[in-house]
Amino acid sequence: SGSKYGVRQTRGKFGLGAKMALIWSKKSTGVPINIKTSHVKGVRGGGGGSLLTEDGKRKIGPKVSSCVLDIDIYKNQPRVIEHKQQDNKEGWIGTQMQVLVAGNWTTYKSRVVQYLQQLAIITPYAKLEMAYSNRTDEKKAFNLQFDRRSEQMPAQAREVKHHPSSVNNLLIQQLLERTRSTTLLKFLTSDLSGITAAVGKKLIDRLGNSFDADMGPDEMDDKQITRLVQLLRSTDNLFKSPDGGCLSPLGEYNLNLGIQKVVEPEIIATARDKPGAYDGHPFIVEAAVSLGGKDAKEGITVVRFANRIPLLFEGGADVATRVANSKIKWSSYKIDHKRDKIGVFVSIVSTKVPFKGTGKEYIGDDITEIQQSVKRALQGCCQQLRAHLAKRNALRDVKERKSRLLKYIPDVSKSLFGILEVMQQRKQEESDGVVRPASPRKRTAEWSPMKRIKTNEEDVSSILDRMSKGEISEQILKQSLQEAVEINADAVFGIDGNDNGDTRKGGSTSKKDDNDDKQPLCLVPIYDEPNPGTGSNVIRHPLFDFYPINISP
Repeated sequence: SGSKYGVRQTRGKFGLGAKMALIWSKKSTGVPINIKTSHVKGVRGGGGGSLLTEDGKRKIGPKVSSCVLDIDIYKNQPRVIEHKQQDNKEGWIGTQMQVLVAGNWTTYKSRVVQYLQQLAIITPYAKLEMAYSNRTDEKKAFNLQFDRRSEQMPAQAREVKHHPSSVNNLLIQQLLERTRSTTLLKFLTSDLSGITAAVGKKLIDRLGNSFDADMGPDEMDDKQITRLVQLLRSTDNLFKSPDGGCLSPLGEYNLNLGIQKVVEPEIIATARDKPGAYDGHPFIVEAAVSLGGKDAKEGITVVRFANRIPLLFEGGADVATRVANSKIKWSSYKIDHKRDKIGVFVSIVSTKVPFKGTGKEYIGDDITEIQQSVKRALQGCCQQLRAHLAKRNALRDVKERKSRLLKYIPDVSKSLFGILEVMQQRKQEESDGVVRPASPRKRTAEWSPMKRIKTNEEDVSSILDRMSKGEISEQILKQSLQEAVEINADAVFGIDGNDNGDTRKGGSTSKKDDNDDKQPLCLVPIYDEPNPGTGSNVIRHPLFDFYPINISP
């Protein structure tokens, strides 16, 4: 918003604030507003001074002022109905304003709650409370509270002089009327920002013969003002860029805390782009990308702020929504924009927010500088998340593969033990001299895809002897397979054993030295003969050979 001599970032969209609340209350109910206030002398209004005494206690104002205030809509003047002061016995400090408004609560309840939730995100340094009571149905009453999460307040925005590329005829005319400068050169260097004495002289030379550096500002007519404005708006290369230091962004720290307080996501990353400028107005874009959270929906959910005020309506046309949906390649950052619960938060602060429409509910994407800044900020967030997401996806794959292996272990152990039992029974029959005819399904070397490896009788005898002694059973096979899967699931994929899925604090890949003790279970067909010596205790059967092979991860 602008003032008589400069421009400053203000919180809000219309510049009305409490006056709008008073006007709406007067329009809908006609009831006056009640104001209660108490402040410490020297601290009120941000005028400096500490709120704490020398011994660390909070200062308390001596008096509490109470006022019942109305407005005369015909004369546009305040009407004080009651104004009194009392001793501050309770040690109360702050400002409280009560208004009574009428509206359709059933229709707009969700919007009011949504606004407070988003306001809690962008103001984590404030405590917000809402109490709703229903006289006809007490079950519909509810309380909403957002506690203060941060003690760090954003710096106060500073007022700066108008940039030459942001002026118009009316503004230059007003500045010329209010200036204390006696010459045109001094007016350019002192009443506008980014113009040095050397640049001012160049500008006056370009204006033509009708202008002089020593001419008074009050001597300029409408044609000369128009010529000056045209030159100022078309000569960007001579001026310094608008200073973004006058702005008051929320800060990545506070934005992170606000999102954690309200959304409670699994992962969050924040970024701030370098200050930019458009039409002579500086701006700063802050962004955050979160995954998961309570009440989060699948897909991309965009939350927008302008000068630290939530924007609820007409989000589809906003620059933040369009950049998030069409300018960011989410798959490049290991993010599934259709299945993952993605929260996109974009906060834009500027001395002049380029709202579209009379409602000032969205920022158009036609300003290239803002669009590119939003894109860079979101890409910065996604780059931070990529490493965490890669680990998260790897952990998810490990859990899925482990789950699939564990699912079939009972059937595999039962089948393996059944085969061993049949082999043991046949060996016992051979030792008793019983001759059994060959199975019709038995493969022969002529049509087998590979030449059969001759059976190692010693290995078979060793396994069957252990089975006879009770060292091998169905339960032991099942337990051994489960242990192999549990031990090797993390090692095979190079991930530590912590697979609880919590990646908010990140994690590091741990490498252990006992990899030789890990034997992953490989239930895949072997079409080529393994290298000699790669396995021992090979289990051979007319239908298959089972090789326990030690594979290094």
